[in-house]
Amino acid sequence: MKKYFVQTTPFVVPTTDGKLIEEHHGMASTNNAEISIAHMIAPPEWSEPFQTPEFDEYTYIIKGKKQFIIDDEIIVLEAGQSIQIEKNTRVQYSNPFDEPCEYIAICKPAFDFTKVHREE
Repeated sequence: MKKYFVQTTPFVVPTTDGKLIEEHHGMASTNNAEISIAHMIAPPEWSEPFQTPEFDEYTYIIKGKKQFIIDDEIIVLEAGQSIQIEKNTRVQYSNPFDEPCEYIAICKPAFDFTKVHREE
C-alpha cells in the first residue's frame, strides 16, 4: 500500500461569484476531515459575506492582493505574505482591487460549509 497520494484531479467547487476554488485535499476531494488545502483565484471586485468559521484558516498569497476585515481591522496581504486566522473569529474576505488574487487556503480542521457560518 502506498504511503502517499498525488492529487491530479482536485474537486472544483461550483461557485456563482466568479471565484475559482480547486480543493486538492479536504472533505469534498479526498474525504479528509482533518485538513483542507485549496488553490483559489478571486476575481477583481470579488467579496463574500462576513463569516465566523469553526476552523483555523491559513492563507498564502501567490499573486495579487487580498483584503481581510478581522474584528473591524482591515488587513491587506500581497504576494509572498501569509496569515493565520483563528477559529471563531469574525472575518470578511474580499478582493476590492483591479487584478485577480491567486492564493492557497488551508483549513484545519477541513473546510465544512455547515461550519463556516456566513452572515446573510
